[in-house]
Amino acid sequence: MPSGPRYRRVLLKLSGEGLMGNREYGLDPAMVAMVAQEVKAVHSMGVQVCLVIGGGNIFRGVSAAASGMDRASGDYMGMLATVINSLAMQSALERQDLQTRVQSAIPMTTVCEPYIRRRAARHMEKGRVVIFAAGTGNPFFTTDTAAALRAAEMGVDALLKGTQVDGVYSADPRKDKNAKRYDTLTHMDVLSRDLQVMDASAISLARENRIPIIVFDIHKPGAFAATMRGEGTFTIIKSEG
Repeated sequence: MPSGPRYRRVLLKLSGEGLMGNREYGLDPAMVAMVAQEVKAVHSMGVQVCLVIGGGNIFRGVSAAASGMDRASGDYMGMLATVINSLAMQSALERQDLQTRVQSAIPMTTVCEPYIRRRAARHMEKGRVVIFAAGTGNPFFTTDTAAALRAAEMGVDALLKGTQVDGVYSADPRKDKNAKRYDTLTHMDVLSRDLQVMDASAISLARENRIPIIVFDIHKPGAFAATMRGEGTFTIIKSEG
């Protein structure tokens, strides 16, 4: 008999690139639908779920800044890209019969709600999935940091990062055959070893609020639900002691 979920409320962080599938840019509808099915499987376990989605599949502020664009302008464009991804994910989740709300840190009331912490928490208590768009609403902060911030604000039990690999490695396992995989780490391990999990401000924020970060392969069918039960392959980053 399968065990129940380990956590009551979680935040799932997805990169924009994770929604590209095999494309070079943009959204792969099949990949978006697959993620929506993964979220439904976890939601049906009685878990409250919220999401933060990156925008790198559409626009990257850092890349634009490197080519001469003003960094703040590039970051704002990247935030708008996350809104596009969030609306696409909302549509896919609603096709799975999940009530979903998108809340944007940059107010755009024609297409979604503004971010209001108490309202977001109320949506989740009512069983709705909440997608937090537009990062923190500020330039120079990544969607990783936005995910850690929203996780702290929502009082989640864990922050799950769905990636292209099944955990945290010492190097990119797709490029380095000798990369070592970790089962467990502390937040300080990630910072001191400069492991490329999330940026340092996101890790520090999670550490300060004692939020465990679980890294797993979002492309593997059923992995999200299995990770919630403590099964399958993943890396957990916990507080010291």
